[in-house]
Amino acid sequence: MAKHKVEITGVNTSNLKVLSNEEQMMYFKKMHEGDQEAKEILINGNLKLVLSVLKRFHNHKDNMDDLFQVGVIGLIKAIDNFDPSLNLKLSTYAIPLIMGEVKRFLRDNQSSIRVSRGMKDFAYQILNFKEKYLQKNGYEPSNELLAKHFHVSLFQISNALDSLKDPVSIFEPIYNDGGEPIYLEDQLAAKKETTEERDNLLLLKKALIKLKEREKRILIDRYIVGKTQIEIAERLNISQAQVSRIEKNAVNHMKRLMK
Repeated sequence: MAKHKVEITGVNTSNLKVLSNEEQMMYFKKMHEGDQEAKEILINGNLKLVLSVLKRFHNHKDNMDDLFQVGVIGLIKAIDNFDPSLNLKLSTYAIPLIMGEVKRFLRDNQSSIRVSRGMKDFAYQILNFKEKYLQKNGYEPSNELLAKHFHVSLFQISNALDSLKDPVSIFEPIYNDGGEPIYLEDQLAAKKETTEERDNLLLLKKALIKLKEREKRILIDRYIVGKTQIEIAERLNISQAQVSRIEKNAVNHMKRLMK
């Protein structure tokens, strides 16, 4: 890589268009009127801002293609939130956001937990869809809807989104009242599974098999997938009160079967 040039796969950085201030103001006006093509033009017309930030990281070991994608996310956030009426240059507002996204990415990748590029790309696709859905409908899509849209399981959606979360050290203090801090490590049980626990797990599996399909599905959604009663009610097209009643009956049924 040349000292003063950032090379990005599939992007001719020398031929990137740069918008004048007058053009930017015109396209911002169109974008705020709902013109999505104007937003794309603003993004493409300011990609050199991302390159200018990446020059500061030209000696970094991370793949520049990855850093470029992350920097573009910062640019999009800047364009979405920029207020042209403040008489401020977009570059002045955008560069700190781009820098923040890149630094956050580099910090996250210093972790010993490595996430595949494909997983992160999928996670960013999900975030992009969620943002567009929110803008169009006024609320975020549920994981159920996301799974249906991307033709994947709920677990894959949850796993992809979790890949963007910061890992937590077991030595992270989780409580401190001024005395001796309590660390996450202290709350993690390291005991071996007992014979009683294995027996209970076997009984639990047998009881679950004997439940009605709807009861079983609701318990799995609630206690394994982690969905709320409202989300389950929307999926089943019933009221939250019905979900609550079915869940309670299913739990009581499980207790009777396990005795």
